[in-house]
Amino acid sequence: MTERIKEKMNQLRTEADSAVSRAEEAEAKNKKYEQALLEKDQEIVSLQHKLGVLESDLEKAEENVATHKSASAEGEQSKQTSELLIRKVQLLEDELDTAEKNLKETVEKLRQVDVKAEHFERQVARAEQERDAWEKKYEESEAKYKKSAAELADLEATMQDL
Repeated sequence: MTERIKEKMNQLRTEADSAVSRAEEAEAKNKKYEQALLEKDQEIVSLQHKLGVLESDLEKAEENVATHKSASAEGEQSKQTSELLIRKVQLLEDELDTAEKNLKETVEKLRQVDVKAEHFERQVARAEQERDAWEKKYEESEAKYKKSAAELADLEATMQDL
């Protein structure tokens, strides 16, 4: 019986050693899994932080895109406004050129009218001088006529007295 007990004891020791060995292996595996779980938890925290940072960066990038789109739209509007103003300036320059041309033509016509007016003023002055000369000749002739008529009347009166 002792041998049986010894065998049983040896068997139990072997089983106990085996169980202890398995328990140690299980504990080692458990520690290993706990370490891996801790690393995975840290990796998750790190990834969540990165995700937060990336989401923040994405929001900033979307804001930048919106700002750039707005600026681009404003730039396009400014470009259109600039083109419109350039066209207006061109039209105004064309109108100015036309007005300057008309002004030159009008000045030339005015100069010609002034030349004609001077010519006609000289003709009027000559005509007035001729009129004055004719009036003077008329007055002289009238005076001679009155003198002659008076002399004739005196002569008639003298002849009748005779």
